[in-house]
Amino acid sequence: MLDMKFVRENPDIVKQNIKNKFQDDKLPLVDEVIELDKKSRAAKQEADSLRAERNTLSKQIGALMGQGKKEEAEEVKKKVNEKSEYLAKLEEDEKELQEKVTRIMMVIPNIIDSDVPIGKDDSENVEVEKYGEPAVPDFEIPYHTEIMEKLNGIDLDSARRVAGNGFYYLMGDIARLHSAVISYARDFMIDRGFTYCVPPFMIRSDVVTGVMSFAEMDAMMYKIEGEDLYLIGTSEHSMIGKFIDTMIPEAELPKTLTSYSPCFRKEKGAHGIEERGVYRIHQFEKQEMIVVCKPDESRMWFEKLWQNTVDLFRSLDIPVRTLECCSGDLADLKVKSIDVEAWSPRQKKYFEVGSCSNLGDAQARRLRIRYKGEDGKNFAHTLNNTVVAPPRMLIAFLENNLNEDGSVNIPKALRPYMGGKDVIR
Repeated sequence: MLDMKFVRENPDIVKQNIKNKFQDDKLPLVDEVIELDKKSRAAKQEADSLRAERNTLSKQIGALMGQGKKEEAEEVKKKVNEKSEYLAKLEEDEKELQEKVTRIMMVIPNIIDSDVPIGKDDSENVEVEKYGEPAVPDFEIPYHTEIMEKLNGIDLDSARRVAGNGFYYLMGDIARLHSAVISYARDFMIDRGFTYCVPPFMIRSDVVTGVMSFAEMDAMMYKIEGEDLYLIGTSEHSMIGKFIDTMIPEAELPKTLTSYSPCFRKEKGAHGIEERGVYRIHQFEKQEMIVVCKPDESRMWFEKLWQNTVDLFRSLDIPVRTLECCSGDLADLKVKSIDVEAWSPRQKKYFEVGSCSNLGDAQARRLRIRYKGEDGKNFAHTLNNTVVAPPRMLIAFLENNLNEDGSVNIPKALRPYMGGKDVIR
C-alpha cells in the first residue's frame, strides 16, 4: 500500500505507474482517493477543533458551579451536549471516509522500480542470464509422472478418489527424494546464515490482506469455514505476518528467515489444475526465504535472494535461467521480481521453479511493521523468495538426472539425505 501523502503530492507518478501496469481501469481511483482523503482530513481537523472547544466549555462548567452560577452552568452544559452530538456525527463521518480511503489504497498498485521492463504479461518477461549448459539426451524422456510411476513413486488414481484432481500420493524413493530435497534446501539456507523456522499453516484475515492483493487472495486462498482463518498459500504469508504490529530496533535488522511449510492453493484462472502431472496442484511443500530490512538494503538483499535459488539448483547440476518480470506480470504489491526457471530436457525449454520479489514497504504499511533508528520510526522493506518447491522441482530433477534404463542419478549433495544412495532404480 502506498503512502497517502505520496499519492496526494505525486498523482501523475501514481497514474503513470498504473498505465505502466496496464490497469487503466484504476486511473479514476487516484483522483477519487485524493478527494476522499481531503474530506477525511477536513473532518478530522473540524473534530479536533470541536474537541478543544468542548474541553474548554467543560472546564467553564466546573468554575461556574463553584461560583454558584448554576443557571449559567446549565446553559454551558447544553452547548457541550450540542457539540458532543455534532462531534459524534463528525467522528462517524471521519471513520467512514477513512475506511473508503483505505479500501481504494489497497487496490492502487505499488510503484515499480524504474528498471522494470514494461510489458503486458509474462510473455514479455526478459531473460537476464543462463546458468549451466542445457542438454537433451539422445533417448526420449517420458512425462514426469511416467518416470515416477515406473519407479513406483506416485499414485494419482488413489489421490483422485480420496481428494480429487490436484493431489497425489508420493511413494517409496520418490517420496524420500522429495523430503531429501526439502531437507537439503533447509540446511543450504541455514549455512547461508538464515534462521530456520516452521510457521503456522493458517493465518487470520488481517494477515492475508496485509501480505497480498484482494485479487490474489480470491484466486489462491482456502477459507476455513466458520473461523477467521485461511490455509497459507506459501509460508511467506505467515513469516511476514510474524512481524505484524511490531517496532523492531534498527540494530536487529535485517531479519533473515528460511521456513518449511505445506502450501494450499485453489489455483483458479487460466492455468488450472493438471490431471496427469504435479506441476500445478492444490497441495505441495516448500522451503521459503524472507527478509525484513531497512529500505536502503532491500535492493542488495533482492540480488542475494534470487542468487541463493540459482546456487541451490546449480549445486544439483540443474541448468537454470533468470527472468526479469515485466510490469504487467507484477502483482500489485511488488516493486520488482525475478523468476528462476529450470531446464526441461523433455520440453526443450525452461519452466518456473521459483520467484523472488521485493515488495518495498507495501506489506509493512499494511501490517504496520516498523523499525526504530536514529532518524525516528520508519516502515521496513520486505522480500521473499522460493528456495525450492517440490514436487515441481522434482520434474526438473528427474528429467535432468534420468538414465536411458529409467534409473535416476542422485547428485553427491543429496546422497546423505538419501541414505547414501547414488541412484534410484
